[in-house]
Amino acid sequence: MSHDQEEFGFEHPFNALPPAVVAIVMLLGGIELVFQVGNLGLVGGPEAVGWRLDALQKFSFLDQVFEQMRMLDMWPFEHVRRVFTYAFVHFSITHVLMASVFILAMGKMVGEVFGNFAVLAIFVVSTIVGALAYGLILDVERPLAGAYPAAYGFIGAYSFILWIGLGNLGQNRLGAFRLIALLMGIQFVFGVLFGGSPDWVADLAGFAAGFATAAGLRPGAFVRLLARLRER
Repeated sequence: MSHDQEEFGFEHPFNALPPAVVAIVMLLGGIELVFQVGNLGLVGGPEAVGWRLDALQKFSFLDQVFEQMRMLDMWPFEHVRRVFTYAFVHFSITHVLMASVFILAMGKMVGEVFGNFAVLAIFVVSTIVGALAYGLILDVERPLAGAYPAAYGFIGAYSFILWIGLGNLGQNRLGAFRLIALLMGIQFVFGVLFGGSPDWVADLAGFAAGFATAAGLRPGAFVRLLARLRER
């Protein structure tokens, strides 16, 4: 086993989940649990049925609001915070479950390689970059909500790990991008068949942010990555 393989922790695939990953998923799940018990009328009274909608209105990322802030060059915190808070509110329980599965799976591997601080950094950076891309590239009314851009950020970080590993083994580094290509392909097919949402822009931006953040967290990796890209 090469030094880089040892560095990236491939010899310990079944370690316990990193605490940062557990904390993120528990927070996402805890918020969703509040929505669920409120919807069932177990707490909060009749108003609790609308808690999810209220949260989406207050914390989701809204392109119209973002464009208005840019036009007026005014940045009130109650709206600026949306570039991050949108990750913690979801459209449904299925939405949060799927995002959590990706975060658990990819976050485990990324956390074992880079540690808990990196897990938090990738989550934050991917979330913010995903929202900014959504606001700058698109002109849509649909709010952006959920932790998918962050989940794709962990996929990006994992792809960086594969990029390094495949290079050390002398194999084609493009194999590191098979997972993201598969996921984007699935989104495309579903979009064609059932009508897609523009969220894929935020997801893809989150992936790129996760890849870049992981590269920056490994000493000298970003410089070597740029050198490789120039060679191509």
